Amino acid sequence: QRGKGLGAGHRGGAAGGGAAIAAYCAVFGLFSADPGWRILFALGGLPAVPVLLALRGLPGPVRRSAAPRPVRYRAALLGIFGPSTRRATLVGGLLGLGAHGGYYGLFTWLPTFLVSERRLSVAETGLSLAVVVAAFGTGCLVAGGLLDRIGRRRTVILFATTCAILAVCYPMVRLAEPGLTILGGVLGFAAAGIPASMGALFNELYPAGLRGSGVGFCYNAGRLVAAGLPVLVGHLAEVMPLGTAIGAVSGLAYALVVLAVLLLPETKGIELDGVPGATGPLPAAFPATAAGPIRSGDPS
Repeated sequence: QRGKGLGAGHRGGAAGGGAAIAAYCAVFGLFSADPGWRILFALGGLPAVPVLLALRGLPGPVRRSAAPRPVRYRAALLGIFGPSTRRATLVGGLLGLGAHGGYYGLFTWLPTFLVSERRLSVAETGLSLAVVVAAFGTGCLVAGGLLDRIGRRRTVILFATTCAILAVCYPMVRLAEPGLTILGGVLGFAAAGIPASMGALFNELYPAGLRGSGVGFCYNAGRLVAAGLPVLVGHLAEVMPLGTAIGAVSGLAYALVVLAVLLLPETKGIELDGVPGATGPLPAAFPATAAGPIRSGDPS
């Protein structure tokens, strides 16, 4: 049930998205674009306060008594580029780049697109975004179930292919309301599948002792590079319609996700042993190492 659990946990992002939409409607209903965006940007930092307070009382994972001494920081950091995990690290980073880049390129510019090119009011834009976020939450649950049923690779390919098609079509197809909002809901549903899948997929690519470093690199190295794609959309919008720029950048990013996941092994059924030094087979693409390979047999 690992995929289902992580997918359900990722659904919490939809709640934050709903709060952000409410703040957007309130701020832009009272202020102009400038200073409206500055106020909204400042409000975005407020949730960090309760999160930091909650983390202070959150217990860490219980280490098994059979576990030997933990892997040193330097060894864990460099170990993800070792012979047995180098491919997972590099390809996983590309997957993270495509996943974050497609999402950022599309949804960073979506409010501006709806207002400037589809001529929606602030209230209409808020309603359309609310549908996208609600569908995103539903998509996380569905993707989690599919991860455990049809596997990690097939789930990511299904959602990424759908996103690539919709990222191109949604900004270019001229639909009157409520058609535009409905199509936006389909887009939000599809966009949920990839981030809801990355937690299970990335964790299952690494043995204990390297898992934290590996997951952190795949997720955040890709996100670091992907942060520049919304800027690229803005520059492209100077020489082409904004919708075309969004579709081109996000469509290519989601296509990169499909390519990357095809280069990774299927990890459905892998057991996360959690004990450094355990023995057993890694996924098919990676030979076992003494760092603590992953053992198969988990029904999830």
